[in-house]
Amino acid sequence: MDAENYGPAVYYVAIDDGGARGVRFGCNDSLVPVRGVAVPGDPLSVALGRLLETGMPVDSDAALYDALADSSLQYLSGYMSGSTAVVNLSGSLRPGGVCDIPRIQAQLTQTIVQASGASRAEIYVNGRTLTEALSVR
Repeated sequence: MDAENYGPAVYYVAIDDGGARGVRFGCNDSLVPVRGVAVPGDPLSVALGRLLETGMPVDSDAALYDALADSSLQYLSGYMSGSTAVVNLSGSLRPGGVCDIPRIQAQLTQTIVQASGASRAEIYVNGRTLTEALSVR
């Protein structure tokens, strides 16, 4: 299949693999891109829809983890401000532990940056920055 037959990448976590399968971050994890079939629509809303969809299957043979699996987030809107993608989400974040905080940040940020072509992302959950939303328990 040609690259254009695939949709935007959605990022998942390879736990404790030391960067062997992707960019190393957080608790010695890797961020791994997964591409689905191309579907019509704005790449940002398609990618976030795929990432935030409850129970979205990830290939169990690939041994990838979705730190957002227990969260209940919905994509509200997104726009570009210069080279920054600004994304508004609503719902609740439920990290499974301290290592899930950088995993959630990385999954969302990398998926948004890749889908939008931005160089950075500002993410808001219920009007608060992602960092603030993850720090409130």
